[in-house]
Amino acid sequence: MAMLLRAEDAKDWIYKGEGAANIVLSYRGSSLFLLGKVLRIQKVPKGSTKSVNGCAVLSRHEKLLWGDVEELVESKSKDIAQQNYIKHVMSHMLGPKYIDEGTYVTVSREFLESVEKNVHDQRPAWRINAAEVDTSCDSAFLISDHSVFTGTPRGDFCVAVEIKPKCGFLPSSEFITKANAIKKSVTRFRMHQFLKLHQGEISNISEYNPLDLFSGSKDRIYQAITTLFATPQNNFRIFLNGSLIFGGLGGGMDSAAVRSHEENTAIKDLIKVSGLQLPGFLELVAEAIFSSGVLDKLLATQKLDVLDIEGAIHAYYNIISQPCMVCKNLAATAKDCSLMISFRPVQGGSAASGYNSIFLESSNQNFEYKAYFIDLDMKPLEKMVHYYELDQKIVIFYMKSKDLGGSLCDSITQGDIMRRRGRYAGVQFQFSQTEAGTSSSTQQPEASSAAQHSESCPSSSAQHDPPVHQSDDEIHMQDGSGRVRPRRGPTVVRDVW
Repeated sequence: MAMLLRAEDAKDWIYKGEGAANIVLSYRGSSLFLLGKVLRIQKVPKGSTKSVNGCAVLSRHEKLLWGDVEELVESKSKDIAQQNYIKHVMSHMLGPKYIDEGTYVTVSREFLESVEKNVHDQRPAWRINAAEVDTSCDSAFLISDHSVFTGTPRGDFCVAVEIKPKCGFLPSSEFITKANAIKKSVTRFRMHQFLKLHQGEISNISEYNPLDLFSGSKDRIYQAITTLFATPQNNFRIFLNGSLIFGGLGGGMDSAAVRSHEENTAIKDLIKVSGLQLPGFLELVAEAIFSSGVLDKLLATQKLDVLDIEGAIHAYYNIISQPCMVCKNLAATAKDCSLMISFRPVQGGSAASGYNSIFLESSNQNFEYKAYFIDLDMKPLEKMVHYYELDQKIVIFYMKSKDLGGSLCDSITQGDIMRRRGRYAGVQFQFSQTEAGTSSSTQQPEASSAAQHSESCPSSSAQHDPPVHQSDDEIHMQDGSGRVRPRRGPTVVRDVW
């Protein structure tokens, strides 16, 4: 970390957006090294204790979980861990072509304090109330700004879209209870919309269907893009020459309450500089997703979650012997990341820069584009219980909403969630036992426990057998191509890919 950002450097960084854990800054100074870069600085919830001597990295259980990735386990700060997770884990899963490993830089407390003051007026009010800059961190994560092309000639334009694809498949895990069978036919995104509307996080239900975006059908992908544009929330944003012109700043009602007059003007500006009508622009985005196949490996990584959270919660209570937790964490990253695709016109009709290109017949124009996955954060292991409780709340609320003919109710209690969570306390996932002399290639996991589980109702007090401790278990894992393969004995992280 040779570079050190001090208080006087803060003026060169402007607010670009933020998520739950980080604020993103765009560079507007004169350093050639930093031009075209964005900086992610960490936040901490208001009222919580700030980190000491940098930021807490991995817990004891996370070090055990990722023990096979030495560089990750030995990371000295959260930003270094983030870089190593992207470089040594997610790059293998999604392909290095679509990954920006980034780097980390040293930042002083004074720099972070100055940045916090400078960006205060640009941040959404609810974000300010929820979290503040963690001024105790001594590093920040630096990556390329993928909403622009570095070196775009003056007079040309660059337009980019940021999409949060969300989960692109319906789960079929045998651990999904009969009471929650709706999860096998309705997308998580759709169900979550009803809860978000009730909680005031959104103002309208989105008609976006992630299954369309991941379908591999050009028509369905176009349908997905049009529905994302119609109700962007925090799932669809448009940038013109690096500046946000459409969509929210980072989730919540600020995304739904889009600045209609400003955005209408911005879309008109986009049409003016690009020569594209709005349908043509959305067609361009859909064509890039379709022709590049960029979502194929993302979907394969998401599908590593073969157990669903209802099965993974078992593994959480027996983390030492659970390789499926690696798959669950990888899938969680893949379900929550964003895809950034940037376009610029090709002069002379053909691309010579090494980027992929698209010819859009409707406008008789050539464009070159680049695609990168961003927000590939490693999910904290301790949030597993939160994920389970949220999953149950989403399903319960959706079912009750439908039962009332679509009218929303607020009768969900913490007891509804805790009754379901209580079934898993102290329970450990049971592997199938492999008898000596049995070919591992033909073994299938025993489903007796799962079958009993799937038949239980919400108020059931079904009992679970204690785990059978075996020194040589058979584990059926799904690889990046969607194949399920058996493996005997302890499984390490690199087996996933």
